[in-house]
Amino acid sequence: MIASYQYRLRLTKSQKAEVEKWLELLRYQYNYLLADRFNWYEQNRCSINSCPLICYLPDLRNNPDYFSQKKTLPQLKKDRPWYKVLQSQVLQDCVKRVDLAFKGFLKGDSNGKKSGKPRFKGKNRYKSFTFPSLSKNPINGNILTLPKLGKVKMVYHRPIPKGFKIKTATITRKADGYYVTLSIKDDSVPGTIPVDNVSNPVGIDMGLKSLLVKSDGTEVQIPQYYRKAQKRLKKIQKAVTRSKKGSKNRKKAVTKLGKAHKKVADTRKDFHFKTAKNLLDDHDLVAHEKLNIKGLAKTKLAKSVLDAGWGQFLSILSNKAENAGLVTVAVNPRNTSQNCSNCGKKVPKKLKDRIHSCPHCGYVADRDLNAAINILNLAVGRPVRSKASRVTEPLGGVGKKPALSR
Repeated sequence: MIASYQYRLRLTKSQKAEVEKWLELLRYQYNYLLADRFNWYEQNRCSINSCPLICYLPDLRNNPDYFSQKKTLPQLKKDRPWYKVLQSQVLQDCVKRVDLAFKGFLKGDSNGKKSGKPRFKGKNRYKSFTFPSLSKNPINGNILTLPKLGKVKMVYHRPIPKGFKIKTATITRKADGYYVTLSIKDDSVPGTIPVDNVSNPVGIDMGLKSLLVKSDGTEVQIPQYYRKAQKRLKKIQKAVTRSKKGSKNRKKAVTKLGKAHKKVADTRKDFHFKTAKNLLDDHDLVAHEKLNIKGLAKTKLAKSVLDAGWGQFLSILSNKAENAGLVTVAVNPRNTSQNCSNCGKKVPKKLKDRIHSCPHCGYVADRDLNAAINILNLAVGRPVRSKASRVTEPLGGVGKKPALSR
């Protein structure tokens, strides 16, 4: 099992200066290696599917990859001695980031989805570096020992569980200071409960009126942290816009704006963690819809969808359930709001209709509650039939590939 623990660092002035120096050197090297990749790509690619009979061929060279660029690092430290302050594995991790960014641009991920063209890092845009390995026991009280950086203080508010080993450490500069993210690993993995043996399953329907409605009738309201902070954010944003670019006042305003946005994001994330914990404390299986959140974020409901943070919440819920040996099931969202959870027949409704009233069996319930019950039925394998459908087998369940639209 792998988890990540984040702690705030209390750096001295000299340590802050050293971290900033590392980030700037790594930024230069990242841009240089990325430019080397682009140069090879432009010189060796052909804009059409065939070449003319007579053409000028430049001096070809091997495609720069992770291993060839990593071999240049010893010579880099000889030609530019100031790079010797960097720990060798931190510099190698910079090469790895360039490799991942360029591969995502050309080849894409495991699903074939390509990312955008990598961009060069401007000033203050390279914000983190990673130590791929640490000593056996790097933490002593509230002191963390890092290679070449030495001993740094941190707010050790959450002890590392017994049996876990610290694998990597990532130093990150944020709006309100510096943080370290420790990646910890434990070889023991809790056994997952079989779906057939769950004792207290629940279905949840994500919404904008309430964050979620459970199949037992309870609901969790949306705190709307961003909307409540909009007035203050607008005031700070005006100060940023009115200040002169490059001035000290603008830098102060930008820092203040970053802290305000981070406070909203942190508060929302804390709420999501607590909500997920409460769900998993009471239920051993949680069923939810697999929604096309990116598609919904491009509609008129974008601000409300992003303020609710469905994607972050479902990701946290899935990770916490996996670590606890519990189950989360994403089901096909099709007709979960239209079908009657009592008789299974389809009852067409518009988005403004918030009450489900079935003319076939007389069942009346809140629209979201009816959808949550349908989601639970799909997860445990019971059929939910529509009026026009005569299929006798379940429409969804564990192992089924969920649809992306509702």
